[in-house]
Amino acid sequence: MKDLSIAKDIADTVDVCPDLPILEVGPGMGVLTQFIMQKNRPVKVVELDYESVAYLRENFPALEDNIIEDDFLKLNLEKLFDGKPFVLTGNYPYNISSQIFFKMLDYKDLIPCCTGMIQKEVAERIAAGPGSKTYGILSILIQAWYKVEYLFTVHEHVFNPPPKVKSAVIRMTRNETTELGCNEKLFKLIVKTTFNQRRKTLRNSISSILDKENPLSADPIFNKRPEQLSVQEFIELTNQVEAALKNKTDIVYSNDIARKGTNLSGRYHCYRQYPSCFSAPLPPGWSVR
Repeated sequence: MKDLSIAKDIADTVDVCPDLPILEVGPGMGVLTQFIMQKNRPVKVVELDYESVAYLRENFPALEDNIIEDDFLKLNLEKLFDGKPFVLTGNYPYNISSQIFFKMLDYKDLIPCCTGMIQKEVAERIAAGPGSKTYGILSILIQAWYKVEYLFTVHEHVFNPPPKVKSAVIRMTRNETTELGCNEKLFKLIVKTTFNQRRKTLRNSISSILDKENPLSADPIFNKRPEQLSVQEFIELTNQVEAALKNKTDIVYSNDIARKGTNLSGRYHCYRQYPSCFSAPLPPGWSVR
């Protein structure tokens, strides 16, 4: 990035949580780091590239003991600041930005605020609302726990060499939700399953979890497509499905509902993950594996 004013603007996005330490992911040559270090609070950086680590150690001696040469996706974040909350920020590697945010969700109680620059297309997906073509899995899973702000677009010309895509800066701040109000694992399963077949109505896309013959599937909500449902409606749907499964005798079998369009007999998938949801035992010849 050759426009340092943009780097400063990105660093300033952490000011919404002024008293928390900062973890920067992927500092590279320290373009953003130099402004983050001016915040007068504890700063750690995580960098996997050996040459970048060497550059940081030479040019940012004050960071020497706070440079973590490791893969962020493999870190135990509870150990970074003695188990205390921190702000996550960075010019995130575009190829793993979604994985970074899924990890953020795993540590949501430690990360009250996450800011930074990502590919514009991904930022739009995270910030999208119901009814939008970009609204999807990332939108719902993140917005269930965070308030999302699309702050500004970063154009190609501020980089050297210029990338082929535009970038954007976002900020995600923990909302007031402490409990989702439903089975969180089943919630994730329903969101991912329905959006993997987003052109289908819920009645069809959710059939690997809840068969079409179940009385619940007659509810008008199943005439909708997943992008038409808000986060709260997905929570309510999860509770309805869980209640229906507990009373279910005709249990649906699936091989791997994470595989698009696959609905093959083979594994007793929902029973394996949610045995408490079912009243019927495994049928003869079936095994959980």
